[in-house]
Amino acid sequence: MTKGQVEAKISEVISKFEIEHMGRGPASIRTIIFQDLVIVRVKGFLSKAETNLAINKEGVDLIKKLRVALFENSRKSLEEAIHSILDVNVISTYSDVSTRTGEKLIGIVVDRDLEEMFKK
Repeated sequence: MTKGQVEAKISEVISKFEIEHMGRGPASIRTIIFQDLVIVRVKGFLSKAETNLAINKEGVDLIKKLRVALFENSRKSLEEAIHSILDVNVISTYSDVSTRTGEKLIGIVVDRDLEEMFKK
């Protein structure tokens, strides 16, 4: 597979993960591979209720705590999916949510330079 095809496959897996484990799929998603890092930008994943709740600091804090807890509880499933696509070991996985923009960034660090795979 080409780098673009792998990035698209990861986007598909993340979208499915969002639906199954976080409760809602994204409006759009983009994956970028850079050396040993996979960066995923997810847009439009907040529910209408979460968007309404995000109008004050307490609501934002609740959404972030909930989303972090859901992500942490499902992290292993995501890491296994990444391993199955790339055949690499996942070293660490990070996620952060912006309630202001309705975006999420997911960072995945793996045990080798992925770009080397595409130079062959």
